[in-house]
Amino acid sequence: MSAQDQTFEQYQGLMQINAASHLIRVGRQAGLLSALREGQRTLDQLCEQLSLVPESTSLLLDGLVATGIIEKYEDDFALSRAAHLLCQYDQDLGDSQWEQLASQLKNNDRANRDDQLRFNYQAATQWIHTPAAMQAAEILDIGGEGEVSGPKILDLGCGSAVWSIAMAHQDPEATILAVDISVAIEAATNTAQSIGLGDRFQTLEVNPADPSLRSVEFPKADFDIVLLAQRISGLGSKVAEDLLKKSIEALKPNGRLVVIDLFRGPTKPNLAESAEALKLDLSTQEGHIRTLESTQALFAQMGLQRVQFAFLAASKVNMGMAVGEKPSS
Repeated sequence: MSAQDQTFEQYQGLMQINAASHLIRVGRQAGLLSALREGQRTLDQLCEQLSLVPESTSLLLDGLVATGIIEKYEDDFALSRAAHLLCQYDQDLGDSQWEQLASQLKNNDRANRDDQLRFNYQAATQWIHTPAAMQAAEILDIGGEGEVSGPKILDLGCGSAVWSIAMAHQDPEATILAVDISVAIEAATNTAQSIGLGDRFQTLEVNPADPSLRSVEFPKADFDIVLLAQRISGLGSKVAEDLLKKSIEALKPNGRLVVIDLFRGPTKPNLAESAEALKLDLSTQEGHIRTLESTQALFAQMGLQRVQFAFLAASKVNMGMAVGEKPSS
């Protein structure tokens, strides 16, 4: 393909991306997505319910089917399975957040951001990381030969606990203490019940990012694994370091601290990485994506040894896993 052909293809691709974005947003604004969330509808039923013009609505529906957000079965239109998964935090496809970006470029005032909203969103949407969570558990070799049998796992800032539950699924003797606020604990409990973890799954209602965590006394040197998943990137350096110190205190000698989060890749940022970095900038006071080098340096500063890192290939957003071992003495 010639350079000129590549330029033409790139141009057409950009125009199609923009068109798809507008199609989906107009479909939402016109009420089509909400109507189909209630059940399947024909073109005539949608037009009557929403007072829409049939000709233009038919063309819009064709475009929405092409994007995959709507499906068609003979004369009936239906919301796709993926679209049905949109929760209260992303039903507007993130528009309320992205609309802040232009003004933030001129006035980056992050002091009024509510970090907890970011963590609530993660708890509600963490299921999308299930394949990466299973891969992380395999890389850690949970339940493998030579590994601790029935590891005690402390999941600090558990969200819906997808990551720690994948680990417990690898070893039928593993136990979890999941720590987070009530909304996340409810989601985590539902996840645990869905795979029958039973009394292997315990919870503690505490905000991991709150300074009050310092007064919560976890059993010191009691856990084989302390997990911080999708938590550190949403925090500033001081709070993150305090949380890491608390995590290390809870580890047994030779226990492993596992940090799973967004990390800067070794190559130039792709679209997914850039979008996630901007989301952190828009939704948190001090959150940011850390580099591999800064994370390794932080682990060393905390006295951890045998530090290892791996990007999770099953993740679509540059999720990685940093692992460090607490010294035996």
